[in-house]
Amino acid sequence: MNIVKTVDVAKEAALAAGEVLSDCFLSGLSIRTKGASVELVSDADINAERAIAEVIRSHFPDHGILGEEENSDDAETEHLWIVDPLDGTTNFAYGIPHFAVSVAYYANGIPQCGVIFNPLRRDWYVAERGQGATHNDVSLQVGTQTTLSEVLIGTGFYYDRGAMMEATLAAIDRLFKQQIRGIRRFGTASLDLAMVASGQFGAFFEYQLSPWDFAAARLLVEEAGGKVTTCSGSDLPLQKTSLLAAAPGLYDSVLELVR
Repeated sequence: MNIVKTVDVAKEAALAAGEVLSDCFLSGLSIRTKGASVELVSDADINAERAIAEVIRSHFPDHGILGEEENSDDAETEHLWIVDPLDGTTNFAYGIPHFAVSVAYYANGIPQCGVIFNPLRRDWYVAERGQGATHNDVSLQVGTQTTLSEVLIGTGFYYDRGAMMEATLAAIDRLFKQQIRGIRRFGTASLDLAMVASGQFGAFFEYQLSPWDFAAARLLVEEAGGKVTTCSGSDLPLQKTSLLAAAPGLYDSVLELVR
């Protein structure tokens, strides 16, 4: 596979989806819940994913696509695109301009390139395996801090309002007792992970994420020098999972508190 070409296709797909989202954000959208869930979905999610799929299939018609809304190819497919057409749907629905498109290409289960695009801010985060990570063409590097009192920690809450929420709050309590600088919860996992890659966060954790939430951002953090695992310290699977991303000097300390 030509990795440069897959990166270019990822950018093209993200831009196509970003145009859909920008238009909907400015003109209004229809929001509904997914079944009995409190999880939101919009026409923007669906139309943006269709735009992504159209671009990918125009270049690689035999590749699989795993997306949040309509594309559900097997995660073990040899050539697989993992896409989130609108990461941060709740922000989007409430008029908060903090959301992103996430597009990643995996070969035999290994991330090869990832793109995260905030269409309103025109922010591009791009990672290629072995080639580093960038934000608007400027190289990214995770933070060099080694003590928790120096850093902000990012987190996220799944839609569960029971045990998972309680576990997250308990972990936050433990982190504050270690005198961290503060907690931030912005509601868009891909951009939260980008903040680890850029050194703005020392770490980010969440107890349930889907592959499309982290597929691109995971590579971004790793290529910026960070470490990404489950919250128990295991290798990250391509399925629903907990996730911990951290700068190397902080990883062990944060893992102990969120495990």
